Amino acid sequence: MSISTQSTDGRWSSRWLFVLAAAGSAVGLGNIWKFPYIAGENGGGAFVLIYLVCVACVGAPIMISEVMLGRKGRASPINTMRKLTQAAGASSRWTFLGWMGVLAGILILSYYAVIAGWALNYIWLTASGTFDSASAQVATTTFDQLQQDPLTMMGWHGVFMLITIWIVARGVSRGLETAIKWFMPLLFVLLLVLLAYSMNSGGFAQGWAFMFDFNWSVIGPETWLIAMGQAFFTLSLGMGTMMVYGSYVPEDSHIGSTVLTIVALDTFVAVAAGLAIFPLVFVNGLEVGQGPGLMFVTLPLAFGQLPMGAVFGTVFFVLVSFAAITSAISLTEPAIAYVVEEYNAKRSRVAISLGVFCWILGLGTVFSFNIWADVKPLLGLNFFELVDQLSQNIMLPLGGLLIALFTVWALPQTIVREQLEVGSDRVMLCWRVVGGVIAPLGVAAVFIYTLLPLFTG
Repeated sequence: MSISTQSTDGRWSSRWLFVLAAAGSAVGLGNIWKFPYIAGENGGGAFVLIYLVCVACVGAPIMISEVMLGRKGRASPINTMRKLTQAAGASSRWTFLGWMGVLAGILILSYYAVIAGWALNYIWLTASGTFDSASAQVATTTFDQLQQDPLTMMGWHGVFMLITIWIVARGVSRGLETAIKWFMPLLFVLLLVLLAYSMNSGGFAQGWAFMFDFNWSVIGPETWLIAMGQAFFTLSLGMGTMMVYGSYVPEDSHIGSTVLTIVALDTFVAVAAGLAIFPLVFVNGLEVGQGPGLMFVTLPLAFGQLPMGAVFGTVFFVLVSFAAITSAISLTEPAIAYVVEEYNAKRSRVAISLGVFCWILGLGTVFSFNIWADVKPLLGLNFFELVDQLSQNIMLPLGGLLIALFTVWALPQTIVREQLEVGSDRVMLCWRVVGGVIAPLGVAAVFIYTLLPLFTG
Protein backbone atom coordinates (compact mmCIF):
# COMPACT_ATOMS: atom_id res chain seq x y z
CA MET A 1 0.00 0.00 0.00
CA SER A 2 1.37 3.43 -0.88
CA ILE A 3 1.33 6.13 1.75
CA SER A 4 0.75 9.80 1.09
CA THR A 5 3.81 11.90 1.78
CA GLN A 6 1.95 15.18 2.02
CA SER A 7 0.93 16.66 5.36
CA THR A 8 -2.42 18.41 5.36
CA ASP A 9 -1.05 21.19 7.59
CA GLY A 10 2.15 22.00 5.72
CA ARG A 11 5.86 21.57 6.43
CA TRP A 12 8.57 23.18 8.52
CA SER A 13 10.42 25.54 6.18
CA SER A 14 13.79 24.18 7.35
CA ARG A 15 15.38 21.41 9.39
CA TRP A 16 16.47 23.94 12.01
CA LEU A 17 12.93 25.12 12.61
CA PHE A 18 11.91 21.54 13.31
CA VAL A 19 14.89 21.21 15.68
CA LEU A 20 13.87 24.39 17.51
CA ALA A 21 10.20 23.34 17.62
CA ALA A 22 10.98 19.88 18.97
CA ALA A 23 13.49 21.31 21.45
CA GLY A 24 10.83 23.82 22.48
CA SER A 25 8.44 20.96 23.13
CA ALA A 26 11.05 19.10 25.18
CA VAL A 27 12.25 22.16 27.10
CA GLY A 28 9.56 22.92 29.66
CA LEU A 29 8.94 23.67 33.30
CA GLY A 30 10.54 20.39 34.37
CA ASN A 31 13.87 21.27 32.76
CA ILE A 32 14.14 24.46 34.78
CA TRP A 33 14.06 22.80 38.18
CA LYS A 34 13.73 19.01 38.00
CA PHE A 35 16.83 17.90 36.09
CA PRO A 36 19.29 20.07 38.06
CA TYR A 37 17.77 19.00 41.36
CA ILE A 38 17.76 15.24 40.70
CA ALA A 39 21.28 15.47 39.25
CA GLY A 40 22.58 17.12 42.41
CA GLU A 41 20.76 14.69 44.71
CA ASN A 42 21.75 11.53 42.80
CA GLY A 43 25.49 11.69 42.31
CA GLY A 44 26.09 14.97 40.45
CA GLY A 45 28.38 14.36 37.49
CA ALA A 46 27.95 10.59 37.87
CA PHE A 47 24.21 11.00 37.41
CA VAL A 48 24.71 13.26 34.37
CA LEU A 49 26.81 10.53 32.71
CA ILE A 50 24.18 7.88 33.50
CA TYR A 51 21.47 10.22 32.20
CA LEU A 52 23.31 10.65 28.89
CA VAL A 53 23.60 6.87 28.54
CA CYS A 54 19.86 6.55 29.19
CA VAL A 55 19.10 9.28 26.64
CA ALA A 56 21.16 7.41 24.06
CA CYS A 57 19.60 4.01 24.82
CA VAL A 58 16.02 4.94 25.76
CA GLY A 59 15.08 8.54 24.92
CA ALA A 60 16.71 9.03 21.52
CA PRO A 61 15.57 5.69 19.97
CA ILE A 62 11.94 6.36 20.91
CA MET A 63 12.12 9.95 19.64
CA ILE A 64 13.63 8.68 16.37
CA SER A 65 10.77 6.17 16.13
CA GLU A 66 8.11 8.84 16.68
CA VAL A 67 9.60 11.28 14.17
CA MET A 68 10.06 8.49 11.62
CA LEU A 69 6.44 7.36 11.96
CA GLY A 70 5.24 10.95 11.65
CA ARG A 71 7.27 11.74 8.55
CA LYS A 72 6.17 8.53 6.83
CA GLY A 73 2.51 8.93 7.76
CA ARG A 74 2.29 12.71 7.12
CA ALA A 75 -0.80 12.99 9.31
CA SER A 76 -2.00 13.32 12.90
CA PRO A 77 -0.88 10.51 15.23
CA ILE A 78 -4.25 8.76 14.89
CA ASN A 79 -4.28 8.77 11.09
CA THR A 80 -0.55 8.09 10.89
CA MET A 81 -0.99 4.89 12.92
CA ARG A 82 -4.03 3.99 10.82
CA LYS A 83 -2.03 4.36 7.58
CA LEU A 84 1.05 2.55 8.83
CA THR A 85 -0.79 -0.41 10.35
CA GLN A 86 -2.51 -0.93 6.99
CA ALA A 87 0.83 -0.68 5.18
CA ALA A 88 2.39 -3.16 7.59
CA GLY A 89 -0.57 -5.53 7.53
CA ALA A 90 -0.66 -5.22 11.31
CA SER A 91 -3.63 -5.23 13.67
CA SER A 92 -5.77 -2.10 13.59
CA ARG A 93 -5.49 -2.08 17.38
CA TRP A 94 -2.16 -0.29 17.01
CA THR A 95 -4.22 2.81 16.11
CA PHE A 96 -4.97 2.97 19.84
CA LEU A 97 -1.48 4.47 20.17
CA GLY A 98 -2.53 7.58 18.30
CA TRP A 99 -5.69 8.02 20.36
CA MET A 100 -3.80 7.60 23.62
CA GLY A 101 -1.21 10.19 22.62
CA VAL A 102 -3.87 12.76 21.71
CA LEU A 103 -5.73 12.20 24.99
CA ALA A 104 -2.52 12.37 27.04
CA GLY A 105 -1.62 15.70 25.44
CA ILE A 106 -5.02 17.19 26.29
CA LEU A 107 -4.88 15.97 29.90
CA ILE A 108 -1.34 17.27 30.42
CA LEU A 109 -2.14 20.65 28.85
CA SER A 110 -5.15 21.09 31.16
CA TYR A 111 -2.95 21.19 34.28
CA TYR A 112 0.27 22.37 32.65
CA ALA A 113 -1.48 25.62 31.70
CA VAL A 114 -2.44 26.17 35.34
CA ILE A 115 1.16 25.86 36.55
CA ALA A 116 2.35 28.00 33.63
CA GLY A 117 -0.21 30.60 34.67
CA TRP A 118 1.63 30.83 38.00
CA ALA A 119 4.79 31.76 36.08
CA LEU A 120 2.95 34.52 34.20
CA ASN A 121 1.66 35.87 37.51
CA TYR A 122 5.18 35.84 38.94
CA ILE A 123 6.46 37.99 36.07
CA TRP A 124 4.16 40.72 37.36
CA LEU A 125 4.87 40.07 41.05
CA THR A 126 8.64 40.11 40.58
CA ALA A 127 8.68 43.14 38.27
CA SER A 128 6.53 45.12 40.71
CA GLY A 129 9.04 44.57 43.52
CA THR A 130 6.96 42.22 45.66
CA PHE A 131 10.04 40.20 46.62
CA ASP A 132 12.55 43.04 47.06
CA SER A 133 14.31 42.32 50.39
CA ALA A 134 11.38 40.05 51.26
CA SER A 135 11.59 37.54 54.09
CA ALA A 136 11.07 33.80 53.67
CA GLN A 137 7.65 34.24 55.23
CA VAL A 138 6.62 36.79 52.59
CA ALA A 139 7.75 34.51 49.75
CA THR A 140 5.93 31.52 51.23
CA THR A 141 2.78 33.48 52.03
CA THR A 142 2.65 34.98 48.51
CA PHE A 143 2.74 31.52 46.94
CA ASP A 144 0.23 30.09 49.41
CA GLN A 145 -2.17 32.98 48.78
CA LEU A 146 -1.98 32.37 45.03
CA GLN A 147 -2.84 28.69 45.47
CA GLN A 148 -5.71 29.51 47.80
CA ASP A 149 -7.22 32.06 45.37
CA PRO A 150 -9.15 30.14 42.67
CA LEU A 151 -10.24 33.32 40.84
CA THR A 152 -6.66 34.56 40.38
CA MET A 153 -5.51 31.11 39.27
CA MET A 154 -8.41 30.84 36.82
CA GLY A 155 -7.52 34.22 35.35
CA TRP A 156 -3.84 33.45 34.73
CA HIS A 157 -4.75 29.96 33.53
CA GLY A 158 -7.03 31.65 31.00
CA VAL A 159 -4.36 34.14 29.89
CA PHE A 160 -1.90 31.33 29.24
CA MET A 161 -4.47 29.32 27.25
CA LEU A 162 -5.35 32.40 25.16
CA ILE A 163 -1.68 32.93 24.22
CA THR A 164 -1.24 29.26 23.35
CA ILE A 165 -4.41 28.98 21.25
CA TRP A 166 -3.75 32.25 19.42
CA ILE A 167 -0.40 30.83 18.29
CA VAL A 168 -1.58 27.37 17.22
CA ALA A 169 -4.69 28.72 15.48
CA ARG A 170 -2.44 30.46 12.94
CA GLY A 171 -1.10 27.17 11.58
CA VAL A 172 2.40 25.76 11.03
CA SER A 173 4.05 28.59 9.10
CA ARG A 174 2.28 31.67 10.51
CA GLY A 175 1.75 30.32 14.03
CA LEU A 176 4.13 27.61 15.18
CA GLU A 177 7.13 28.70 13.12
CA THR A 178 6.75 32.39 13.96
CA ALA A 179 6.48 31.64 17.67
CA ILE A 180 9.45 29.27 17.58
CA LYS A 181 11.60 31.77 15.64
CA TRP A 182 11.11 34.31 18.42
CA PHE A 183 10.65 32.31 21.59
CA MET A 184 13.49 29.78 21.31
CA PRO A 185 16.33 32.23 20.50
CA LEU A 186 15.02 34.56 23.23
CA LEU A 187 14.86 31.63 25.63
CA PHE A 188 18.52 30.83 24.98
CA VAL A 189 19.52 34.51 25.32
CA LEU A 190 17.63 34.91 28.60
CA LEU A 191 19.17 31.72 29.93
CA LEU A 192 22.68 32.93 29.07
CA VAL A 193 21.96 36.31 30.72
CA LEU A 194 20.86 34.55 33.90
CA LEU A 195 23.87 32.25 33.74
CA ALA A 196 26.25 35.23 33.50
CA TYR A 197 24.44 36.89 36.41
CA SER A 198 24.71 33.70 38.46
CA MET A 199 28.44 33.31 37.73
CA ASN A 200 29.02 36.66 39.42
CA SER A 201 26.77 35.97 42.41
CA GLY A 202 29.47 34.38 44.57
CA GLY A 203 27.91 30.91 44.74
CA PHE A 204 28.81 29.55 41.32
CA ALA A 205 31.52 27.17 42.58
CA GLN A 206 29.11 25.65 45.09
CA GLY A 207 26.39 25.30 42.45
CA TRP A 208 28.85 23.67 40.05
CA ALA A 209 29.98 21.24 42.76
CA PHE A 210 26.36 20.38 43.61
CA MET A 211 25.64 19.39 40.02
CA PHE A 212 28.93 17.98 38.77
CA ASP A 213 31.03 16.54 41.58
CA PHE A 214 31.18 12.79 40.95
CA ASN A 215 29.60 10.98 43.90
CA TRP A 216 29.55 7.32 42.97
CA SER A 217 28.64 6.25 46.50
CA VAL A 218 24.96 7.09 45.98
CA ILE A 219 24.71 5.34 42.61
CA GLY A 220 22.53 2.24 42.58
CA PRO A 221 19.74 0.55 40.57
CA GLU A 222 17.29 3.27 41.65
CA THR A 223 19.59 5.94 40.19
CA TRP A 224 19.42 4.27 36.78
CA LEU A 225 15.63 4.12 36.98
CA ILE A 226 15.44 7.83 37.90
CA ALA A 227 17.78 8.69 35.02
CA MET A 228 15.77 6.60 32.55
CA GLY A 229 12.54 8.21 33.69
CA GLN A 230 14.00 11.70 33.28
CA ALA A 231 15.43 10.82 29.85
CA PHE A 232 12.01 9.63 28.70
CA PHE A 233 9.80 12.35 30.14
CA THR A 234 12.00 15.35 29.37
CA LEU A 235 11.90 14.63 25.62
CA SER A 236 8.07 14.80 25.34
CA LEU A 237 7.78 11.18 24.26
CA GLY A 238 4.70 8.98 24.07
CA MET A 239 2.13 11.77 23.58
CA GLY A 240 2.14 12.04 19.78
CA THR A 241 3.86 15.45 19.74
CA MET A 242 7.00 14.24 18.01
CA MET A 243 4.90 12.19 15.62
CA VAL A 244 2.83 15.16 14.46
CA TYR A 245 5.88 17.46 14.39
CA GLY A 246 7.62 14.73 12.39
CA SER A 247 4.81 14.86 9.84
CA TYR A 248 5.94 18.41 8.98
CA VAL A 249 9.64 17.45 8.57
CA PRO A 250 11.10 17.90 5.06
CA GLU A 251 12.11 14.72 3.23
CA ASP A 252 15.76 15.76 3.00
CA SER A 253 16.24 16.01 6.79
CA HIS A 254 18.30 13.23 8.36
CA ILE A 255 16.23 11.98 11.29
CA GLY A 256 19.07 10.51 13.37
CA SER A 257 21.31 13.57 13.42
CA THR A 258 18.29 15.87 13.84
CA VAL A 259 17.10 13.99 16.94
CA LEU A 260 20.60 14.02 18.44
CA THR A 261 20.69 17.80 17.98
CA ILE A 262 17.34 18.12 19.78
CA VAL A 263 18.57 15.94 22.64
CA ALA A 264 21.75 18.03 22.93
CA LEU A 265 19.77 21.30 23.10
CA ASP A 266 17.38 19.88 25.69
CA THR A 267 20.27 18.70 27.87
CA PHE A 268 22.10 22.02 27.47
CA VAL A 269 19.07 23.97 28.70
CA ALA A 270 18.63 21.66 31.71
CA VAL A 271 22.29 21.93 32.71
CA ALA A 272 22.50 25.68 32.08
CA ALA A 273 19.31 26.22 34.11
CA GLY A 274 20.85 24.37 37.02
CA LEU A 275 24.04 26.44 36.85
CA ALA A 276 21.92 29.60 36.73
CA ILE A 277 19.62 28.64 39.60
CA PHE A 278 21.61 26.85 42.29
CA PRO A 279 24.39 29.41 42.84
CA LEU A 280 21.66 31.92 43.73
CA VAL A 281 20.15 29.44 46.16
CA PHE A 282 23.45 28.62 47.84
CA VAL A 283 24.76 32.18 48.07
CA ASN A 284 21.66 33.07 50.08
CA GLY A 285 21.97 30.04 52.34
CA LEU A 286 18.61 28.68 51.22
CA GLU A 287 17.36 25.11 50.93
CA VAL A 288 17.65 23.51 47.50
CA GLY A 289 13.98 22.53 47.62
CA GLN A 290 12.10 20.73 44.88
CA GLY A 291 9.34 21.44 42.41
CA PRO A 292 7.07 24.45 42.89
CA GLY A 293 8.76 25.24 46.21
CA LEU A 294 12.04 25.91 44.44
CA MET A 295 10.63 27.92 41.55
CA PHE A 296 7.95 29.94 43.33
CA VAL A 297 9.31 30.37 46.88
CA THR A 298 13.07 29.84 47.08
CA LEU A 299 14.09 31.60 43.87
CA PRO A 300 11.96 34.74 44.31
CA LEU A 301 13.45 34.98 47.80
CA ALA A 302 16.97 34.61 46.39
CA PHE A 303 16.41 37.24 43.70
CA GLY A 304 14.94 39.58 46.29
CA GLN A 305 18.18 39.59 48.27
CA LEU A 306 20.48 40.37 45.31
CA PRO A 307 21.37 43.64 43.52
CA MET A 308 19.04 44.17 40.54
CA GLY A 309 17.21 41.06 41.73
CA ALA A 310 13.82 42.32 40.54
CA VAL A 311 15.16 42.76 36.99
CA PHE A 312 16.79 39.36 36.78
CA GLY A 313 13.94 37.68 38.63
CA THR A 314 11.57 39.04 36.02
CA VAL A 315 13.88 37.76 33.27
CA PHE A 316 13.82 34.33 34.93
CA PHE A 317 10.03 34.09 34.95
CA VAL A 318 9.83 35.35 31.36
CA LEU A 319 12.25 32.52 30.51
CA VAL A 320 10.07 30.00 32.35
CA SER A 321 6.96 31.30 30.58
CA PHE A 322 8.60 31.04 27.14
CA ALA A 323 9.60 27.43 27.90
CA ALA A 324 6.05 26.68 29.02
CA ILE A 325 4.46 28.20 25.89
CA THR A 326 6.68 26.26 23.46
CA SER A 327 5.77 23.05 25.29
CA ALA A 328 2.07 23.89 25.44
CA ILE A 329 1.71 24.58 21.72
CA SER A 330 3.17 21.14 21.03
CA LEU A 331 0.62 19.51 23.36
CA THR A 332 -2.28 20.93 21.31
CA GLU A 333 -1.01 19.92 17.90
CA PRO A 334 -1.90 16.16 17.83
CA ALA A 335 -5.57 16.83 18.66
CA ILE A 336 -5.90 19.85 16.34
CA ALA A 337 -4.23 18.05 13.43
CA TYR A 338 -6.62 15.10 13.77
CA VAL A 339 -9.84 17.15 13.86
CA VAL A 340 -8.71 19.33 10.94
CA GLU A 341 -7.89 16.22 8.87
CA GLU A 342 -10.89 14.15 9.80
CA TYR A 343 -13.61 16.78 9.51
CA ASN A 344 -12.00 19.32 7.17
CA ALA A 345 -12.59 21.84 9.95
CA LYS A 346 -11.17 25.34 10.09
CA ARG A 347 -8.02 25.26 12.19
CA SER A 348 -8.79 28.43 14.15
CA ARG A 349 -12.20 27.11 15.24
CA VAL A 350 -10.73 23.78 16.32
CA ALA A 351 -8.00 25.56 18.28
CA ILE A 352 -10.51 27.80 20.09
CA SER A 353 -12.76 24.82 20.91
CA LEU A 354 -9.81 22.84 22.25
CA GLY A 355 -8.62 25.82 24.27
CA VAL A 356 -12.02 26.29 25.91
CA PHE A 357 -12.25 22.56 26.68
CA CYS A 358 -8.75 22.45 28.22
CA TRP A 359 -9.46 25.59 30.25
CA ILE A 360 -12.64 24.06 31.67
CA LEU A 361 -10.86 20.77 32.37
CA GLY A 362 -8.06 22.75 34.02
CA LEU A 363 -10.51 24.13 36.57
CA GLY A 364 -10.29 20.74 38.27
CA THR A 365 -6.59 21.38 38.81
CA VAL A 366 -7.23 24.95 39.98
CA PHE A 367 -9.72 23.73 42.58
CA SER A 368 -7.40 20.88 43.66
CA PHE A 369 -5.23 23.46 45.40
CA ASN A 370 -8.11 25.04 47.34
CA ILE A 371 -11.82 24.18 47.44
CA TRP A 372 -11.35 20.55 46.22
CA ALA A 373 -8.08 19.90 48.06
CA ASP A 374 -9.70 17.24 50.26
CA VAL A 375 -11.75 15.63 47.48
CA LYS A 376 -9.91 12.42 46.58
CA PRO A 377 -12.04 10.27 44.29
CA LEU A 378 -9.54 7.49 43.58
CA LEU A 379 -6.40 5.97 45.15
CA GLY A 380 -6.29 8.78 47.70
CA LEU A 381 -5.49 11.33 44.97
CA ASN A 382 -7.20 14.64 44.27
CA PHE A 383 -8.20 15.67 40.73
CA PHE A 384 -4.82 17.19 39.81
CA GLU A 385 -2.82 14.27 41.22
CA LEU A 386 -5.07 11.76 39.49
CA VAL A 387 -4.81 13.42 36.06
CA ASP A 388 -1.05 13.80 36.52
CA GLN A 389 -0.60 10.12 37.45
CA LEU A 390 -2.82 8.90 34.62
CA SER A 391 -1.16 10.98 31.90
CA GLN A 392 2.49 11.20 32.97
CA ASN A 393 3.00 7.86 34.69
CA ILE A 394 0.69 5.56 32.74
CA MET A 395 -0.22 6.90 29.30
CA LEU A 396 3.15 8.38 28.29
CA PRO A 397 5.40 5.43 29.20
CA LEU A 398 2.86 2.96 27.81
CA GLY A 399 2.72 4.98 24.58
CA GLY A 400 6.51 5.18 24.31
CA LEU A 401 6.87 1.46 24.98
CA LEU A 402 4.36 0.51 22.28
CA ILE A 403 5.81 3.00 19.76
CA ALA A 404 9.24 1.39 20.13
CA LEU A 405 7.81 -2.11 19.73
CA PHE A 406 5.68 -1.18 16.70
CA THR A 407 8.50 0.62 14.90
CA VAL A 408 11.02 -2.20 15.31
CA TRP A 409 8.90 -5.34 15.25
CA ALA A 410 5.73 -4.50 13.26
CA LEU A 411 6.73 -1.82 10.73
CA PRO A 412 8.28 -3.19 7.51
CA GLN A 413 12.05 -2.82 7.66
CA THR A 414 12.07 -1.36 4.16
CA ILE A 415 10.28 1.69 5.58
CA VAL A 416 12.77 1.94 8.47
CA ARG A 417 15.76 1.74 6.11
CA GLU A 418 14.22 4.37 3.84
CA GLN A 419 13.38 6.81 6.64
CA LEU A 420 16.65 6.40 8.57
CA GLU A 421 18.73 6.17 5.39
CA VAL A 422 20.38 2.97 6.58
CA GLY A 423 22.03 0.57 4.16
CA SER A 424 24.19 -1.50 6.49
CA ASP A 425 22.78 -4.71 7.97
CA ARG A 426 25.02 -4.21 11.00
CA VAL A 427 23.53 -0.79 11.70
CA MET A 428 20.03 -2.24 11.31
CA LEU A 429 20.89 -4.96 13.82
CA CYS A 430 22.08 -2.32 16.30
CA TRP A 431 18.88 -0.36 15.73
CA ARG A 432 16.74 -3.43 16.42
CA VAL A 433 18.63 -4.26 19.61
CA VAL A 434 18.64 -0.70 21.01
CA GLY A 435 15.23 0.44 19.71
CA GLY A 436 13.38 -2.85 20.01
CA VAL A 437 14.86 -4.40 23.15
CA ILE A 438 16.87 -2.01 25.35
CA ALA A 439 14.56 1.04 25.02
CA PRO A 440 11.31 -0.88 25.68
CA LEU A 441 12.86 -2.70 28.66
CA GLY A 442 14.09 0.62 30.06
CA VAL A 443 10.65 2.23 29.75
CA ALA A 444 8.97 -0.88 31.19
CA ALA A 445 11.28 -0.75 34.22
CA VAL A 446 10.45 2.92 34.83
CA PHE A 447 6.75 2.17 34.30
CA ILE A 448 6.74 -0.54 36.99
CA TYR A 449 8.98 1.45 39.35
CA THR A 450 6.71 4.51 39.13
CA LEU A 451 3.41 2.67 39.55
CA LEU A 452 4.44 0.21 42.28
CA PRO A 453 4.22 2.71 45.20
CA LEU A 454 0.80 3.81 43.97
CA PHE A 455 -0.71 0.37 44.50
CA THR A 456 1.40 -0.88 47.41
CA GLY A 457 0.70 2.18 49.56
